[in-house]
Amino acid sequence: MIRTLVAALFVACLPQFVTAAEPAPAPHAKSKVAVGEAAPAFTIKDATGKIVNLAELTAKGPVLVRLTCGCSGCDKELAYFQKINEVYKDKGLISLYVFKEPDAKMAKYASDKKIDVLYAVDTKGDSWGTFQTKSMPTNFLIAKGGKIVSIAAGCDPSGLLANVVSDKTGKLLGVDVVDVKNKVEKK
Repeated sequence: MIRTLVAALFVACLPQFVTAAEPAPAPHAKSKVAVGEAAPAFTIKDATGKIVNLAELTAKGPVLVRLTCGCSGCDKELAYFQKINEVYKDKGLISLYVFKEPDAKMAKYASDKKIDVLYAVDTKGDSWGTFQTKSMPTNFLIAKGGKIVSIAAGCDPSGLLANVVSDKTGKLLGVDVVDVKNKVEKK
């Protein structure tokens, strides 16, 4: 009789033990950074020390995030991307460049190159982790509201990749597309 009572008690309590033994839910995995997906949550200090929040920028309009450096290839591409900023900024584009060089080197580089966009320095490369890329440079065109429209990775000093980004930017903004490669080379 005691065995039956213990067995009945055990069976009655079994769901509580099973519930208690279930593993805790796994934390949500980081969303994949991909075209068609929401841009990652991202904040960084700009060159003046002000916090730049990507969500706040994309609330205002489309944003071109360029993870880059001052190497010779990226340096040659810089003119094309500065031209993208120049021709589309009055139409709503916000450009944010994130460089891997140290602050002192970047300050001189920015001055020498007359960089006229919002830029930040990330010597540790955390931004590359946030955007899930190892390529340098990588360009992310993000629509107003935060959806990634285009990802263009790799260095192309010829300007062809910049033209692809320009094409997508013009179409996103609903304005005439500018051939930045041609504009830069005619200078």
